Amino acid sequence: MIAFSLKTLWKFSRPHTMIGTSLSILALNAIALATSKTSVTPGNLGILLATWLICLAGNIYIVGLNQLEDIAIDKINKPELPLASGKLSVLSGHWIVSCCGAIALVFSAVLSKILLLTVGASLLIGTLYSLPPWRLKRYPFWAALSIFTVRGVIINLGIFTHFQEKLAGVTTLPPVIWLLTAFVLIFSIAIAIFKDVPDLDGDQQYQITTLTLILGKEAVFNLSRGVISLSYIMMIIAAFFPLFMVNHLLLGLIHLVLLSLLWLRSLQVDLNQKQQIRDFYQFIWKLFFLEYLLFPLICISIR
Repeated sequence: MIAFSLKTLWKFSRPHTMIGTSLSILALNAIALATSKTSVTPGNLGILLATWLICLAGNIYIVGLNQLEDIAIDKINKPELPLASGKLSVLSGHWIVSCCGAIALVFSAVLSKILLLTVGASLLIGTLYSLPPWRLKRYPFWAALSIFTVRGVIINLGIFTHFQEKLAGVTTLPPVIWLLTAFVLIFSIAIAIFKDVPDLDGDQQYQITTLTLILGKEAVFNLSRGVISLSYIMMIIAAFFPLFMVNHLLLGLIHLVLLSLLWLRSLQVDLNQKQQIRDFYQFIWKLFFLEYLLFPLICISIR
């Protein structure tokens, strides 16, 4: 019998990734509206809603497939997840993943070719990341490349181009979207590097090679912090270039404040405490969320 609660489905969807996907879709739509000088209409809102639901379905497919392949590992690293805890059956997990993948592909094909290519590429990489015989997550380079390619490049450029085509009938990419893409790309590298630090025990037992196992927790922690710092420094420097049609004062000040918050929070982390490492990882995701909230405001509030 296939049965599960909405709460179980929400946990299975990995909420932090769903929030990140949702904010990125909303932000890219807002930037597309601002750069194309297009008004908000019911039709535009319908395109936004449809795109959002399609991308959420794709998100659930990717994270769900990963959980289906990692049940034994998650029983050690993340025992609270629905499959690892037994709150969701494997059969139900397969049904959810299959349905969400089909929904994402079919409805993106109906909406636009660009969206189909974007979603299709994301699902393909997500499949190669988790599924044998490829299982790219076993290799640090390919695992990181998979994550930041989808989060940093495919989503930003693909979804923005889709919105530009639907809202204004053009497919040009203004400098400001390249700036956001560069930031998210660098930031996604840090997420990809840091994500396995809390999962050292299970990865070691099941021979999943990660940078944490190769370099150690402290080195990976410092590397991740350094990469995020680089993304903020890039934004601060960009504030001095008129090429980007943004509020330059806000661009510089906001990212200077976020850079300071990153370092203040990181200095409080005890790497011997697993929960503190997990909390800092969630803090990194919150900084990622904030970028998608703040960057559209920086674009809209052009003086």
